[in-house]
Amino acid sequence: MRILTVNAGRPKAVGYTDAPSGLTGIDKRPVDGPVRLSDPGPRGEGGSGVAGDAVCDLRFHGGTHQAVYAFAREDLDHWERELGRELGNGAFGENLTTSGVEVNGALIGERWRIGSGPLLEVASGRIPCRTFADWLGEKGWVKRFTQRAGSGAYLRVIEPGEVRAGDRVEVVHRPDHDVTVEVAFRACTLQRELLPRTLAAGDALDPGLRDTALKYVAQGGA
Repeated sequence: MRILTVNAGRPKAVGYTDAPSGLTGIDKRPVDGPVRLSDPGPRGEGGSGVAGDAVCDLRFHGGTHQAVYAFAREDLDHWERELGRELGNGAFGENLTTSGVEVNGALIGERWRIGSGPLLEVASGRIPCRTFADWLGEKGWVKRFTQRAGSGAYLRVIEPGEVRAGDRVEVVHRPDHDVTVEVAFRACTLQRELLPRTLAAGDALDPGLRDTALKYVAQGGA
């Protein structure tokens, strides 16, 4: 299990983002050398946890629970075949393109040590948005991505440090529940009946998802 590339994006003006600034950092490219990962701070204040990377709409992206975004090369390969086009590392806006890592099957709260550097914690899946869809330019993309439920994982930075291409990924902690990234993603999207199940992840669950799950239960969901 390893990091193939570390990817970062600079702000770019586009006509398809809902960000008030009109900018997006979704066009992420592999970078050379070590890159520092750190906690960017709370949602709405902090952006990316990846040095040199831009998050341009702090209303919906970035912050502690979306500090780093990981996506498996194996899933990019699937979409290459499905879409009939080449997808380079970083094409889905991910910061870490992984190989051999069970990203969608990772448990919420699972912790990864990257090389001898940072300690990361799995927080949630990535919900597709208009910017993602228009960036790829694929018809019906949000629906297609959602139905596959291979969302990749947002990660918290528990201990900061430097990462680089080729670093090993070691799972150093797996919590005692069954709430995977895929389960959490499905609960947020097409299978709301899974929301109560996500609460088993406790404090590791993204606060927004936890609030949604609690409201669902309070309103009679079971």
